[in-house]
Amino acid sequence: MSALDHVLRANEAYAAEFGEGSALGPPARHIAILTCMDARLDPAKFAGLSPGDAHVTRNAGGRATDDAIRSLVISHKLLGTNEWFVIHHTDCGMEFFTNEVMGDLLEQSLDTAELGPDGFRDVGEGPGSPAGREIDWLTIADREGSVVEDVRTIREHPLVSPKIAVYGFVFDVATGRLVEVPDATEIGRPA
Repeated sequence: MSALDHVLRANEAYAAEFGEGSALGPPARHIAILTCMDARLDPAKFAGLSPGDAHVTRNAGGRATDDAIRSLVISHKLLGTNEWFVIHHTDCGMEFFTNEVMGDLLEQSLDTAELGPDGFRDVGEGPGSPAGREIDWLTIADREGSVVEDVRTIREHPLVSPKIAVYGFVFDVATGRLVEVPDATEIGRPA
């Protein structure tokens, strides 16, 4: 069965139990989470959320990109979230390459690379593109430092209310625990 077939069958079962949809409204717990797209992370489970409790924005590394901040600002301004969580994680793929490595890989081919003991290597046949050298991939060299950097980026953004609390955490993929990054949470304290 293809992934498409699996998703559509699962959705049929879900929809049969769904009931009536809810009206537009703020997240019940008034929180927003910015975290990584890593498939091992399930914010609903690790944060004890039910549908409708929180906004969750995900990207590679859980980084405070312009688009992530756009989503957070909408979450607060239009739907009342007032506590935000920036959650990176251990063993993140963004720690295993640099901008230079990504640029090299994409220049060789656009096919999926392979991760070996010496890092990523291209196994595609090409063609590639040099355009990957023009992007800051926001790789992570210092996990806790990246959480601090992202909380600071959010806190200092001119469209983020100083009244919002911004917390910084690392999710440990081996234990399932959230570990606070105190320097990040200090920066993110509301005014």
